[in-house]
Amino acid sequence: MMQIPIEEIKTLVDLMVTHDMSRIELTSGDSHILLRRGQPIITSQVVSSAAPVAVATAPAPSASAPTEPLAPAAPAPAANEVVIKSPMVGTFYVSPDPDSPAFVNLGDVVKPETVVCLVEAMKVFNEIKAEVSGRITRILVKNAQAVEFDQPLFAVSPA
Repeated sequence: MMQIPIEEIKTLVDLMVTHDMSRIELTSGDSHILLRRGQPIITSQVVSSAAPVAVATAPAPSASAPTEPLAPAAPAPAANEVVIKSPMVGTFYVSPDPDSPAFVNLGDVVKPETVVCLVEAMKVFNEIKAEVSGRITRILVKNAQAVEFDQPLFAVSPA
């Protein structure tokens, strides 16, 4: 079994709590570590790997602990607006690369299948679709800004 210094595990757990992450999985050579928080561990799960696995669960944040938001809260949507939210934690990009135009701009009309941005997570660029028809009324984040799960990205006036 792999021996991991408790200080390293504590550092990883602190990172999970700070960034509200529910899972960290690391592999290095023959070593593999999986840390999960906020969900029960399934003990009947079979791991088919020759590498040893260490599983630890970080405590879920307590309801009484004060927390600071990682990003400033976006203004509440107007009654006639629909919000497009980030489906994941990652980095928000307005275009596929720095030399390309933005997927959408303020005032553009979008349809449910319109790609409005990319969110990069773990070196994977995920296309985010509008999933609503209407006109972009506000862009709520800046290019290359870190975004959280369920963070508002765009406000849309439905068509």
